[in-house]
Amino acid sequence: MELIKYQEKDSAVICSWIKDEKSLYQWSANRIGKFPLANNALNEEYAPMMKSNRFIPLSAFDDDNNLVGHLYIRYPEENDDSIVRFGFVIVAPAIRGCGNGKKMLQLAINFSKNNLCASKITLGVFTNNDRARYCYESVGFQPVGRMEIYKMPVGEWECLEMELDIS
Repeated sequence: MELIKYQEKDSAVICSWIKDEKSLYQWSANRIGKFPLANNALNEEYAPMMKSNRFIPLSAFDDDNNLVGHLYIRYPEENDDSIVRFGFVIVAPAIRGCGNGKKMLQLAINFSKNNLCASKITLGVFTNNDRARYCYESVGFQPVGRMEIYKMPVGEWECLEMELDIS
C-alpha cells in the first residue's frame, strides 16, 4: 500500500464506498453532502481547503494501483505545526477487516512524523463506530476523555477525541 496525493478523479470512487446514511455521518460528521453522495462531493468539500498548505488529502493505493483508502491530514491550529489532525478516514468496503485500515494509518502516521514534523496527531471517532475506534487504538491512538455531542439528522451522537504522541 502507498499513500499519494489525492486527485479529483478519486472522489467518485471514495464517495461510492458510502453505502448508507449512517455510514455517511460516521465518516463525515455531517460535513459533506447528503446521501447518496454525488461523485464530486469530496472535490466540492476540499476545494476551499486545497488553497492552503495546511490541508493534505491523501489516497491509498494497493500494489495493483487500485484505490483502496483515503484520509486527510490538516493543521487544526493556524500557528502550530506540531499537531495535525486526521479526518475522513475510510477504506474500501471490500478490504475492510483485514488490517488495511491499520496499514493506511501507519503510513499516514509516518508521513506526519517524517514529512510534516508533527509531534502529535488527533482525531475524533463516534462512539457508535467501534470498528473505527479499535482500528485507531491498534496503531496507538488513545482516548483523551473529551466527548463532544454532534447533532445529526438521525439523532445526537457522542464523538470521542483521540490522540497519538509521535514525538
